[in-house]
Amino acid sequence: MQFAYYPGCSLESTALEYDRSARSVCAALGIELHELEDWNCCGATSAHSTSRLLAEVLPARNLCIAQRMGRDVAVPCSACYSRLKKTDHLMRHDEERRREIEEIVHFTFDGSVRVYHLLDVLALKYGPKRIAERVIRPLTGLKVVCYYGCLIVRPPEVTGFERPENPVIMDELVDALGAEARQWSYKTDCCGSSQGLVNTAMARRVVDRLLSMAREAGADAVVAACPLCQAALEMRRSPEVEMPVFYFTELIGMALDLPARKEWLVKHLVDPIPLLQSLSLAG
Repeated sequence: MQFAYYPGCSLESTALEYDRSARSVCAALGIELHELEDWNCCGATSAHSTSRLLAEVLPARNLCIAQRMGRDVAVPCSACYSRLKKTDHLMRHDEERRREIEEIVHFTFDGSVRVYHLLDVLALKYGPKRIAERVIRPLTGLKVVCYYGCLIVRPPEVTGFERPENPVIMDELVDALGAEARQWSYKTDCCGSSQGLVNTAMARRVVDRLLSMAREAGADAVVAACPLCQAALEMRRSPEVEMPVFYFTELIGMALDLPARKEWLVKHLVDPIPLLQSLSLAG
């Protein structure tokens, strides 16, 4: 199984642990990730507020690179995924806009490659059953809520995401690792990251509600699939509302007993080590 890999800007900076855990997990499972050469920013989250055309051309150039590579694209960041997926959908369904973009990027879009979120790759294409067979250290006793956020599932006519209001693929993946995915009603609520700098009070209210509801659901931690969501939940909370936020790839790496797992966890703003130690999962 091979994919063109588009890490995006966040995974090269504030979300290094997501990138490293994603690469390590995929390598351990035999999934080959080939990073796009000379990729550029996808434009999230600002380009669309500046220029409609810019917001389409930036991801289109990355699709062009993937097309030349001849591989479907795996995208770990939900914001990047949203931009690439929407542009891919646009170019498949709007001939006039497609030609305008092609003229700027200097390539002919042929629709030969598909865009997948990394969660799709691991939870659907590889599958929780196969991952469960590779588990060495089950995450027994770890209770989490799975937080999908808004961009990975919406709009469903573009993403094709099954059950966009109540997705379960990350929950099934977590259960396969030996952890317990608790049920809650906030799986796809917005994390407020777009308001993190311009309206910090609103962002804090959004995050505090999410973390409070996660705690009420009986969770000890949150599992995310987006660097913007993960950062918002760790950074924008009130001091008294604290909960570790893992990337789903980190949990897989822990269950597979990958040696690099400790390097990922020390990068978190909310230290997850005490929780893991209390469950004898930190070794």
